[in-house]
Amino acid sequence: MNVGVVGYGNLGSSIVDGLVVSNYNGAIYTSKRNWKNTNQPYPEKVCYTTSNQDLIENCEIIIIALKPYNVIAFLTEYAHLLDASKHTIISVATGITCVEMSNVIKGVDVFRAMPNTAIAVNESITAICDFTDSLQRRETVDTIFQSVGTVVWINEELMESATVLGACGIAYVLRFMRAMIQGGIEVGFDAKTATQIVAQTIKGASQLIIENNSHPEEEIDKVTTPKGCTIVGLNEMEHSGFSSALIKGIVTSYAKISK
Repeated sequence: MNVGVVGYGNLGSSIVDGLVVSNYNGAIYTSKRNWKNTNQPYPEKVCYTTSNQDLIENCEIIIIALKPYNVIAFLTEYAHLLDASKHTIISVATGITCVEMSNVIKGVDVFRAMPNTAIAVNESITAICDFTDSLQRRETVDTIFQSVGTVVWINEELMESATVLGACGIAYVLRFMRAMIQGGIEVGFDAKTATQIVAQTIKGASQLIIENNSHPEEEIDKVTTPKGCTIVGLNEMEHSGFSSALIKGIVTSYAKISK
């Protein structure tokens, strides 16, 4: 099925990048009000348009990647073009519920999805919930996002939690990486080498958890030898509030998004 991405900001462009890189088997459209000074990297694979009407008319799956305050306005403006026998709407906007969308586009199937920006390199974790699926496209929606990473299906009441842990979580991990790189520079590495070591270390740590299906503490135990340098470093971080600060950050982000 043809996929249309409405909105070409950071997340919208990342979704388009991911679909192209994964060789998605279907036409890809994306719309933006003004393309001036915006790069269009895949002119042979993506239809870049300023017309939301053209996108809607040519696509069965419509991913809305607009700012949350624009989602209902978009659906209201184009409700007359949305066909319950053809279209499936997937919103990737934070805080706009399926009920709110369904009240505007009555009868049209509605999903919510929350990928993260790693979708641009086919490594997203995307949380998805469905509301109505009369056209039985759950498998198609799953396939679209599986092609650009990993999918987890959740209840809608957990969508804000998934946003904080998966989408905001990218920034948390990158800030942790930055701190590790700064530490690496302090102990003697140049910035480029420190970045390479840290990036691969974090990638390797993630793969250990994913492939071994293990708990992080189990993998930590394999590294921490008695009276070793790893355990003293970990303990110093904990004395300085490392885990507590991270947990507080996650909870604070959730409190903000849940208002």
